[in-house]
Amino acid sequence: MKKKVVLGAALMMMPLVSFAGGYLTNTNQHAAFLRSLSRGAAIDIDGALSNPAGLSFLPTDGFRIGVSIQSAFQTRDIDASFSTYNGFDPVNKVPTVSDVPYKKYYKGKAAAPVIPSVFAAYKKGDWTISGFFAITGGGGKASFDDGLPMFESAAMAGIFKESVAKYIKTGGQSPIVTPDMYTINSAMDGKQYIYSLQLGLSYKITDWLSAFAGGRMNYFSGNYDGYLDAKLKKDFGGTDLMNLALDCDQTGWGLTPVLGVDVKYGKFNFGAKYEFKTNLNIENNTKKLDYPDSAEDLIGPYKHGVNTPNDIPSMLSVAASYQFLPMLKASVEYHFFDDKKAGMAGGKQKELERGTNEYLFGIEWDVVKRLTISGGAQITDYGLSDNFQSDVSFSCDSYSLGFGAKVMLSEKMALKRGIYVGQLTTIIPRRLDNYCGTGLPGQNVYSRTNKVFGLSLDYAF
Repeated sequence: MKKKVVLGAALMMMPLVSFAGGYLTNTNQHAAFLRSLSRGAAIDIDGALSNPAGLSFLPTDGFRIGVSIQSAFQTRDIDASFSTYNGFDPVNKVPTVSDVPYKKYYKGKAAAPVIPSVFAAYKKGDWTISGFFAITGGGGKASFDDGLPMFESAAMAGIFKESVAKYIKTGGQSPIVTPDMYTINSAMDGKQYIYSLQLGLSYKITDWLSAFAGGRMNYFSGNYDGYLDAKLKKDFGGTDLMNLALDCDQTGWGLTPVLGVDVKYGKFNFGAKYEFKTNLNIENNTKKLDYPDSAEDLIGPYKHGVNTPNDIPSMLSVAASYQFLPMLKASVEYHFFDDKKAGMAGGKQKELERGTNEYLFGIEWDVVKRLTISGGAQITDYGLSDNFQSDVSFSCDSYSLGFGAKVMLSEKMALKRGIYVGQLTTIIPRRLDNYCGTGLPGQNVYSRTNKVFGLSLDYAF
């Protein structure tokens, strides 16, 4: 019994992975993205991230800086339904299963009230040096105040099996413990940050072609804190059945090479960027880990000092924009994240069917000389499978909208406001014949929603 429950505790230490197109990804660091969503062919200060090669086509020489603040809020909900044992057949000596599955809706919330980023570029003739500092992954805290189904189901099955073993050993003198006889309290919190600093150089090769080369240093910092307590009800003695707890910090760093090109021809602009895979290992600094000795083999990989892979996948961005009218511009964009080739703990990436495809659309309209309004849409299609998804790390295909405005406060200063609303669709239920190692069937239905608000101030010296 304890081994099964501890397996769930060990999984609590796995990162709450942020994938492409999900919450606070590396395509979203500036309010300009929130207001239009397609920025891969834009020529502006946020291009230090989205289109660095395009900075060579900035209209004037000199120094530019952009400061952006975002606030992000997310729900991460799990609708769980799984079978439980409810008794023991002494004649056939087999456990009996309840006709009605155990159902519970687990609500998770994530919040990042302040997400800062800074962009800078200096253009001199055909050369432009640029860079940014931002939180390119994670950036907030996720909380499941009622725990997760993987922990509760494993605990319920384990408690039952242990009580059956005692029942048989004592010749029926020890009671069989069923779910109606006890309560389980559990919770899990996780937070994750990837701090990134990028520097690079762009060069305008011809009047219509420019290229970029640079690198990004990434530092990972995370913490995972959780517990599970199972206790008999007072009518049955009120004794503790199980107590688990953990508190684990994780850190690591990795380098991302980045290449880009930009083609500008008349009213048309084409931008492309490739971010190489970042080899990133995270190391455990485990401050608390309570578990029985019998689960040593399961817990071993998560002990203090152990390293696990947490690679950032390579990413290809291709975008095109067209100036239809002096006051009207539209853009389209495509991203491919090669998640399947990015190392994850336990080789989990092998369970993916493919990488992630992302499609983005944006439009901008200069209403008056100093005011631009814009909007956009984003579609994200993951290569998910049932075996890849888990309660501590799940993704959902998304359909999202963004809108906002840019106000020119002066000839050199622009204020940008953006709002991003992500309605991440419920995926096909994850059905399992052996639900979380219980030996019984069950299913989870995952869903997520995002709301992000951003404000930026850009200045050209």
